[in-house]
Amino acid sequence: MNVLLRSARIIDINSRYHNQKMDILISNGIIAEIGKKIKLPNNCKEIQLKNLHVSNGWFDTSVSFGEPGYEERENIKHGLEVAARSGFTKVALNPNTHPFIDNKSAVEFLIQKSAASAVELYPIANLTQGSEGKEMAELFDMRNSGAIAFGDYNKSIENANLLKIALLYVQNFEGIVLSFPQDAGIGLHGFVNESANTTRLGLNSIPNLSEELQVSRDLALLEYTGGKLHIPTISTSKSVQLIKEAKKKGLDVTCSVAAHHIFMTDEEIKSFDTNFKVTPPLRSEKDVRSLIKGIKDGTIDMIVSDHNPIDIENKNVEFEKGFYGTIGLESLFGSVSKKLDLEETISCLTEKPQKRFGLPVSIIEKDMNADLTLFDPDIEYIFQEVHINSKSKNSAFLGKELRGKALGIFSKNKLVLS
Repeated sequence: MNVLLRSARIIDINSRYHNQKMDILISNGIIAEIGKKIKLPNNCKEIQLKNLHVSNGWFDTSVSFGEPGYEERENIKHGLEVAARSGFTKVALNPNTHPFIDNKSAVEFLIQKSAASAVELYPIANLTQGSEGKEMAELFDMRNSGAIAFGDYNKSIENANLLKIALLYVQNFEGIVLSFPQDAGIGLHGFVNESANTTRLGLNSIPNLSEELQVSRDLALLEYTGGKLHIPTISTSKSVQLIKEAKKKGLDVTCSVAAHHIFMTDEEIKSFDTNFKVTPPLRSEKDVRSLIKGIKDGTIDMIVSDHNPIDIENKNVEFEKGFYGTIGLESLFGSVSKKLDLEETISCLTEKPQKRFGLPVSIIEKDMNADLTLFDPDIEYIFQEVHINSKSKNSAFLGKELRGKALGIFSKNKLVLS
């Protein structure tokens, strides 16, 4: 496919064209030319969009689609279409499925199912069999089949010895272990942040301590064993501090934060809207400030949507009974752009997650592979249901003022416009 992108401002700190407005000619998936006023070749599609910006393709490292098992929430084919229209050329798919992704056949199913999409799907496989936290799954076989990391989605590894063994074992093949940051025994029956606000509302809570105990233990094990640890969706000030100190010691640890954890606080819970019921729970304004600071100083490596479609039957219920989760692919860029500058946002969506999970980091230069996201960082709008492409509509961002929107992607020699 041949495409000419007209007057696109390039956002790529590793490119000589960074922050310059240029034409980009793509021929058969390769950047053939970058320059001013490139002549339109024959049999070439010309793209002219208002305030067009282009970066390397975005990568969301925490996405759930339901399939197999929960196709009423979302399926792989449509979910990847949503990702493309939201600006993502790559997603890491959580093992939030039934049956679980705990064997090589399950990993291969996901890769085969996604092969025709413009979006590259990278499976995160279960660390333990049946996601039960008892016995390790077939990690080496699943790695050879295409899994990029191993963790039980939204479940902490309660057995410290199991995590120790896993961290030691994956060193044989440069594997990465994910450990969800929540001690299951603290705030066992809670579902919101522990604060004066939630106490007044009479809701059972999950204190910051629950996360911080888990993070502290996991980092102690990492220091003992070595290996690679990734802590997804941290949410508290102390977690940022603990991980910052671990990195200073030279531990091979990375972490992510969900967009909703830097965009909103537990004040949202006053409405009893189950779209705000997420895990970890929404935290305090102090925690939000610390998370944003952690992104800016490099402690937090990546920002994710933690996209988790939930069908209306499990959301349109009493708050206590509602399932955890919010969709977030469509709103990620617009929400994060309200909190961070453009270069910080793009770095946390491209180079940093790609490096951590062992993916090639492309540069917007001539003769390089065209793996691009097209976007407008300045458009302001109120996020409404009309902006949702997902099958499930459980978004915590409905009614929020966002800034910035994806316009499409070019990936795997395919153009997808929003």
